Amino acid sequence: MNISNIAVCIAVAAFLSAGCAGPERKLGRGLTNISEVTRLGELRRSMEQTSIWNSPEEGMTTGFIRGVSETAKRTVVGAYEVMTFPLPGYEPILEPEYGQFPDNFRPNLMSDSTFATDGALGFSGGDVAPFLLGSRFKVFDY
Repeated sequence: MNISNIAVCIAVAAFLSAGCAGPERKLGRGLTNISEVTRLGELRRSMEQTSIWNSPEEGMTTGFIRGVSETAKRTVVGAYEVMTFPLPGYEPILEPEYGQFPDNFRPNLMSDSTFATDGALGFSGGDVAPFLLGSRFKVFDY
């Protein structure tokens, strides 16, 4: 056996012996945190909170810098969790374990047949594009 086959065998053995709930949650958390670069929830929240508690000028400067730092931290931790998901140590490294959104906007489920509870009727509610920054259009906005 060459070294790559041994490494694959060790990885498969670690994955199969680790159980199910811990690795799944760690991998899901890692993938979610890696996507922080496109979601930018930490950046928007840092700018919002700094603007509210300090001043709007600080929110645009200090809040932006703090948000970039938080985004980078969450992305790096997410990459680490994806690489080490089959290994023990399933507790979240960051709190909250999933990223934050600004208080002025929390997206809902996407308007998609996957999440449609009343799909048999031909319509359902939800956000049209929650992954786009500032998208607040909802189907059946109550």
